Amino acid sequence: MTAKKITKITPRTLKGFRDYLPEEMIPRQEMLRTLEDVFRRFGFLPLMTPALEYSDILTGKYGDEGDSLLYRFLDNGKRDVALRYDLTVPLARVVAQYPALPRPFRRFQIAPVWRAEKPARGRFREFYQCDGDIVGSNDVVADSEIIQMGAEMLISLGIEDFTIRINNRKVLSGLMSDVGVEPGEEEMGVLRTIDKLPKIGEEKTRDLLSSENQLNSDSIDRVFDFLSIQGSIEEILNRLSGFFAEGSIGELGTKELKEVFSFLEAVGLSEKLAIDLSIARGLNYYTGTIYETFLGGLPGFGAVMSGGRYDGLIGTFCKEDIPGVGISLGIDRLLAGLEELNLIKKKATTSSVLVTIFDEDLVAPAAIAAKLIRDSGIPCELYPQAAKLKKQLKYAERTGKSLVVIIGSDEHEKNVVQVKDLNMSKQFEVALSDLPSWIQSRLT
Repeated sequence: MTAKKITKITPRTLKGFRDYLPEEMIPRQEMLRTLEDVFRRFGFLPLMTPALEYSDILTGKYGDEGDSLLYRFLDNGKRDVALRYDLTVPLARVVAQYPALPRPFRRFQIAPVWRAEKPARGRFREFYQCDGDIVGSNDVVADSEIIQMGAEMLISLGIEDFTIRINNRKVLSGLMSDVGVEPGEEEMGVLRTIDKLPKIGEEKTRDLLSSENQLNSDSIDRVFDFLSIQGSIEEILNRLSGFFAEGSIGELGTKELKEVFSFLEAVGLSEKLAIDLSIARGLNYYTGTIYETFLGGLPGFGAVMSGGRYDGLIGTFCKEDIPGVGISLGIDRLLAGLEELNLIKKKATTSSVLVTIFDEDLVAPAAIAAKLIRDSGIPCELYPQAAKLKKQLKYAERTGKSLVVIIGSDEHEKNVVQVKDLNMSKQFEVALSDLPSWIQSRLT
C-alpha cells in the first residue's frame, strides 16, 4: 500500500495583512501599555466589543464608500454579519443597549478593526485602533479634554514633533449653506470630496467637486477661497467670525472652535495645535469638533490619530439623543511611521538574563537560580535543556541578553554562580543569595 502524498502548502499572508514577529511585537506591546496608562490617568474605563456585529448595526454610519469597505458575509446560521470597521459605532450600540452605564461614560478600547481598502504606505486591511470616548456630555470641555488626552498619548510615547489639526463640522456646514449645498447626503458628498484634498491635491479635488458633486465654478472658487484662509490660530478665528452671519450654524461652529482652543492653550498645548479648514472627516456621523494628527518629518504619510464629535450617532440605536466625542489612534499606522523615522527600537527579547544549564545533573540548581531572579521581579529565561555552553552563549547574544548565569559543579558546591556580562565581556562570581540584587544593580 503506497503512502498518501501530502501536498505542501505555501506559507503566505493575505494582501493588506501582516505578521508581527517578536522583535516588532515587543515595542508594540510596550506602546499599548503606555497608552493604557494614559487612559487610566484620565479616568477612562476599559471596554471590549465583539469583532463581529450584525451588518445593520454598522451600515449607513460611514457613508457609501465606508460601507463598501466592510468585510460582510452570511455566517453559518445565514445571519448577515460584518467585521467591525471601527470602534465608535460598536460603542454607540453598547451605550444604547446598556442604559444603566454611568454618564458621562468615559471608555477606552484597544482592539483590531478591518477594512477592505487598498493597502498603502502605513495602511493595512487589519489594524489595531486605540480609542477613547466621552459619552453623555455636549459641552466642548469634553472635546477639549479628548484632544488633550490624545496629545498626552503621543508625548508619553516620546513623540514630540506632531501637530493636531482641528476644524469643526458646523463651520463646514456653514460653508455648504453659503454655496447652496443642501444638508444631508448632498452635503456629505461634498465634504467627503474636500476630505480627499490633502491626498489628491487641489486640481483633482476641483475636478471631483465639479464632476461628482455638480458644483459650479463660482461655488468651487468660493470653497477654495474659504479653504485658503491661513494665519495664526487667532487670525483664522477672527476671519471666520466675519465670514458667517450672526446666529448661523457656521457662527456656532466658530464659537466652539474658539472655546476648544482657549481650553487647550490654558493647558499648554498651543505649539501642538493648528486650525485646518480642509479637514472634513469623511464619515457620516461627525457633527462638531473634528481633528487629525500628523507626524513631523513624514509629509504625505497621513494622519495617525483622529476623531471628533458625533452627537447623532447613538440616537440611531435608541430614542434618546446622547452626545459623544472621541479620538482614535491607529497603532499599526503610528508604528509604521515611527519605524520610518527610526524612532522605534526593535527588541528580540523580553528579558535581559539567561540562566544556562551546564549539564543534566545541574538542572535543579539552574531552575532554583532562575526562580530567585524571577521572584525578585526581574524577567529571566532558563535555557530549556542541557547543552554546550558555547551554544547557549551564542543564543544569548542572538536574542539580546545582557547577562548570562552559569552554574557548574564547583559553583553549585560553593553556593555561588558565575555571571557573564556580555556588554562588558567580563565575568563575575556572585553568591547565590545575592544574585537578584546584584543583577538588579547591573540592569539599572
